[in-house]
Amino acid sequence: MLARRLPSILPHLTFDEALEVTQIHSVAGLLKDRGSLMGDRPFRSPHHSASGPSLVGGGSFPRPGEISLAHRGILFLDELTEFKRDVLEFLRQPLEDGQVTISRTRQSVSFPAKFTLVASTNPCPCGYFGDSIQPCTCSPRQREQYWAKLSGPLMDRIDLQVAVNRLKPEEITQQVSGEDSEAVRQRVEAARDRAHQRFQKSPLHCNAEMQSRHLRQWCQLDDPTRTLLENAIRKLGLSARATDRILKVARTIADLAGEEQVQRQHVAEAVQYRTIDRMQ
Repeated sequence: MLARRLPSILPHLTFDEALEVTQIHSVAGLLKDRGSLMGDRPFRSPHHSASGPSLVGGGSFPRPGEISLAHRGILFLDELTEFKRDVLEFLRQPLEDGQVTISRTRQSVSFPAKFTLVASTNPCPCGYFGDSIQPCTCSPRQREQYWAKLSGPLMDRIDLQVAVNRLKPEEITQQVSGEDSEAVRQRVEAARDRAHQRFQKSPLHCNAEMQSRHLRQWCQLDDPTRTLLENAIRKLGLSARATDRILKVARTIADLAGEEQVQRQHVAEAVQYRTIDRMQ
């Protein structure tokens, strides 16, 4: 439910983005209204039995797969650990480069693949590890094998890793309305506008596209904040890639707060989103 509502809080597609999305779906033969641009961000949710070619694309005449069909939108992988490990490894390069290249004997085709990966999975095979009510029946070995399906390099590329705990009975029965998606979207668009202003003299469009050299310019840290980050790197055994992604998240948190500089609390919050790194 949470994943399916994410497109409703993302900024509206720009004309250029809508043109890109429409072209991809047209090539795939999925365009419903010919002659008109797609107005909504894509939401793709392939089954965990999906093959590598269905995810990245392929065929004698290469067509875009789920990764490209999610361009400028959401790729949702439910039951992440049920996907075959070799299929998940196909995600690594597109998450880094924002495109998929399909090579055949006579031709090589590249499709754009700038998507937001959202995934969910149980904490263990029985589903109750860390639960406050139901005890886990899995052995440490079973839990280790369960998480071994997700490689370190893939997990490095997942910026936000959040454990969602069981709702309490009183929380389930409460009739309290949540915040409207449009209100959240306005905050997201305001943060994106701040990023656009920052990157107006560069080819970047959003914080996710920053590389290490950009982080040195736009994520400068004072000494206490740098010490906090260094301690997190040591304690969690974070790689350079994971550290860069923490800084990107911290930069986004600062933008949402309307702050020009990345501060200690922004980095601390970004580190807290590495839940799985802390579990392992």
